[in-house]
Amino acid sequence: MTKLYAFLAVLAFVFGGSDAVFTDACLNCICEVESNCNANIGCIMDAGSLSCGPFQIKEPYWIDCGQPGSDWQTCANNMACAEQCVRAYMNRYGTYCTGGVQPVCEDYARIHNGGPQGCTCTCTDGYWDRVRACCGGQSGCD
Repeated sequence: MTKLYAFLAVLAFVFGGSDAVFTDACLNCICEVESNCNANIGCIMDAGSLSCGPFQIKEPYWIDCGQPGSDWQTCANNMACAEQCVRAYMNRYGTYCTGGVQPVCEDYARIHNGGPQGCTCTCTDGYWDRVRACCGGQSGCD
């Protein structure tokens, strides 16, 4: 029975979210890359669907982050709610994407840009290059 509990604990860790630190520095650079952290940017058509707010959150992303706030566009356009959503999304998908390894800013940035498996897709390399340039060696942002 003890082995079963240990196995379930490992599964919960790998698939249930991450306690890894998603730093303010990393979060801020994602915001900068998305919109120059413009809290008044509103919604913009991007790749056939709307992206809203300073983090350019799409509706499926908002659903995956737990649907904070009253509705998607209101939350995405409110800095505090949008930050809450991004942090919840990273907590949900951080170790999922990395296969249980503690994520770092690169993983988080690529997940934000490419979805739950974004950290494994070369399609997010250019996005990470822009976030890394913003980071400029800041602690927790490398």
